[in-house]
Amino acid sequence: MFPSVSASLGFTRAAAVLSLAVALTARPARCAQRCRSPLSNSSANCWAHLQPVNMFNSYNVKFYHSKALTSPYPGSHVERSQVPKDKVGWLVEWKDYNPVEYTAMSVLAGPSWADPQIKWKRDGSGNKIAHPVTGKNILQFVAIKRRDCGEWAIPGGMVDPGEKISATLKREFGEEALNSLQKSPEERAELEKQLHRLFSQEHFVVYRGYVDDPRNTDNAWMETEAVNYHDETGETMDNLPLEAGDDAGVVKWVDISEKLKLYASHSYFIKLVTEKWGAHWSEDPGPECCE
Repeated sequence: MFPSVSASLGFTRAAAVLSLAVALTARPARCAQRCRSPLSNSSANCWAHLQPVNMFNSYNVKFYHSKALTSPYPGSHVERSQVPKDKVGWLVEWKDYNPVEYTAMSVLAGPSWADPQIKWKRDGSGNKIAHPVTGKNILQFVAIKRRDCGEWAIPGGMVDPGEKISATLKREFGEEALNSLQKSPEERAELEKQLHRLFSQEHFVVYRGYVDDPRNTDNAWMETEAVNYHDETGETMDNLPLEAGDDAGVVKWVDISEKLKLYASHSYFIKLVTEKWGAHWSEDPGPECCE
């Protein structure tokens, strides 16, 4: 009986809850969601970054919100949240605004023309915002969407014979989350510097051993070592240009909670990480809280 050895890694960072609005690009999505909240003095300033200052008359509202109301989103089967005509204007207060979260796959792939990921999970003073129910900080991790099954997973891959786990983690993260195989020699050299800096950080082994995996058989099974690198400030991970490559179809930061449905045993690994950092996992406190 011969097990196959794989390695997976999770990069986490401190975060907090903030809903995202529907958009094809990053910055308008976040800004638009803020403007849809109860009307404040910042609303006009927010929208002014996206459109001309004089857009708030009835003509311009119709002009800017016509094709943008069509459904489903181009090239997808995702239906757009419907906005009543009397609430189309961005200066109209709508407390119940709760749009479908959607970003085009081409944007999630991290092209050069899309806005980079920013730290939206902190308040204006840079303080972490706690989950409204548990009061615990919310962590995020770099997730990939596997090409073979379409499930979300922690980046990782098979350990080559004689290869150190640390080398596997570094290689696989570069290939799946940074698309290093498709970079020019100059770009790869720069990525190598960033990866070296990243993997020189302190880390801890989340899990080591047998895993529940759909590829297991009676005479061969998967064993893995899951490792966590935690970026508390975002100074390291926010500078990495996430771009899906190799076995990954999509890569992005994902909020950690028990609602995640991940490949194989990856949800369990993520849960162990939240326990390590005392972060949010479930809104259900469980029976232990009442003992």
